[in-house]
Amino acid sequence: MSDVAADPPIATGAAEYPVKLDLNAPLEIDRWRPFVQWFLAIPHYFVLWVLMAISALITFLAFFAILFTKKYPRSLFDFVVSAYRYQWRVTSYAYFMRQVYPPFDLEPSAADPGNDPASYSVEYPTELNRWLPLVKFILAIPHFFVILVRGLMAFFVGFAAFFAVLFTGAYPASMRGFLVDVTRYMYRVQAYILFQRDEYPPFSTK
Repeated sequence: MSDVAADPPIATGAAEYPVKLDLNAPLEIDRWRPFVQWFLAIPHYFVLWVLMAISALITFLAFFAILFTKKYPRSLFDFVVSAYRYQWRVTSYAYFMRQVYPPFDLEPSAADPGNDPASYSVEYPTELNRWLPLVKFILAIPHFFVILVRGLMAFFVGFAAFFAVLFTGAYPASMRGFLVDVTRYMYRVQAYILFQRDEYPPFSTK
């Protein structure tokens, strides 16, 4: 049990947290797109279903790998990060936060390749605490309550953004920024409970 004492979960400043998510795309959106982009993204949903199923299996295997070796196999780690990067790209498109159609591209890499406006990266950990996977879900419970509140707020912001784009042809910067911030927060918590990082995620969205 010495690992727990040696590597307890620590709170880290958001600016230093090793999980990065962002969206760098024009705010201008064709007014008709909020009606159809969710539909146009349907082919990606089938790909996502497969990717999420594989990622769930990998996470299960990673649990035992970390328990016995204190490492998340690099190739598996890269695949899972890439799968969630793909998810973020599709989500940002389906919710008309960007206009460019996401590519059918899965480059297994923890670092974002920079070929899409929606970026997501997770720094690969050289060593992980072997015991934290047993308790991470419990330790993250306070974050689940925050996600519930922020997720509800995001729903209403997204609803208001629908009409803003419909009438103005542009996504309000403050609204999109809020939604990106909430998504970043959720993905950091997700990376923590899925054994990708040991640093306790900050409650900040920045």
